[in-house]
Amino acid sequence: MSAPDAAAYRPTLEEVARRAGVSRATASRVVNGSMKVDADMRERVLQAVAELGYVPNRAARSLVTQRTDSYALVLTESAGQTFSDSTFFPTLVQGVSQELDAAGKEMVLEVMNSQHSLDRIRRRLAAGHVDGALVASASGTDPLTRTLARMGVPVVTNGRPNGTRPVPYVDVANVDGARLAVRRLLESGRQRVATIAGSQRSAGGVDRLTGYRIEIKDRGRRPIEAVGDFTRESGAAGMARLLAEDPRLDAVFVASDLMANGALRTLRRSGRRVPDDVAVIGFDDTAMAWYADPALTTVHQPILDIGRTMARQVLRLAAGEAVEPAVVLAAELVVRESA
Repeated sequence: MSAPDAAAYRPTLEEVARRAGVSRATASRVVNGSMKVDADMRERVLQAVAELGYVPNRAARSLVTQRTDSYALVLTESAGQTFSDSTFFPTLVQGVSQELDAAGKEMVLEVMNSQHSLDRIRRRLAAGHVDGALVASASGTDPLTRTLARMGVPVVTNGRPNGTRPVPYVDVANVDGARLAVRRLLESGRQRVATIAGSQRSAGGVDRLTGYRIEIKDRGRRPIEAVGDFTRESGAAGMARLLAEDPRLDAVFVASDLMANGALRTLRRSGRRVPDDVAVIGFDDTAMAWYADPALTTVHQPILDIGRTMARQVLRLAAGEAVEPAVVLAAELVVRESA
């Protein structure tokens, strides 16, 4: 056999079966993960696979098992929005990929930038090119999740979905987290506590505003509110509106670290010192909080664990197992210099 031929040569399943001294059917069952094989035969097949360097043909295997061993992680925001926060989505991707890799599965990353990409992703997933989908949406109103569930594609989303969608989701306790932040501000003696809420198209944005309102009402205070869209620019603009409405405000809870970064910029430009004049608390505990000036007190949400939990859920769904319809992870306050 010439060198090029040797480089292109791939051992066959028949050769694995002969080396192991079993039938091709038995070798196939072992290679495809079936546990309904005698332990001794299974060991012989696995040894033959290792000795020959056999790699299953993915396309042929999927015809037998009806599985591709790959899962799509779909980011439903544009690429610009997805990566404007340098921590949240990359960390979510890391958590998903770690869990899938540990299960011997492949992650396929899809970013939904347009109607064209939505149609392409929908066709790809409906055609069975992956075994399931994990949908990451900042807005909670993506048009994909309900469609996939209706088509019978195993699907899990991050964040509580807006409206009623029959899909499992993984979220952080947003209302509780917001209440922790506002309570910290009030108990530290702040009198006029405002908020810059996130997009009200997002369940997370709605829930964090709800938590603020509950805590403010319980303390008999007047709500002072502006609404942003989770971008740095909207945080800066929201802070400017709040200062114009109530120049004497002395604290603000901001529904994301990215918006809080914009709010800090506006406060500096207006001559307010943080936390001396205005205390600031964010939400997410991303790298932007760690490196803010001053370092940002914020509500930590376990982004890596959210990704891992989403992956475990979709793997169970694809295996035909029942899953919890909602997994809500605890939020905690991380105290730094800004409040």
